[in-house]
Amino acid sequence: MLRRRFKQTVPLEERLIEQAKRWREEAQSVRPGLERDGLIRKARQAEAAAHVTDWLTSPGLQPPT
Repeated sequence: MLRRRFKQTVPLEERLIEQAKRWREEAQSVRPGLERDGLIRKARQAEAAAHVTDWLTSPGLQPPT
């Protein structure tokens, strides 16, 4: 069985930031409560993942010695 593979045209960091923006916009339209808190939490996690991914791929990162 062959797996279908997709070539991503947009970098991971940009996709994470865009998804975080969509979740934040959706959270603004939802009344305060668990659903809104969950959307904000997802947005924060996506932003943190984007920063970590950006940091890991930065040229200044040195491997452990």
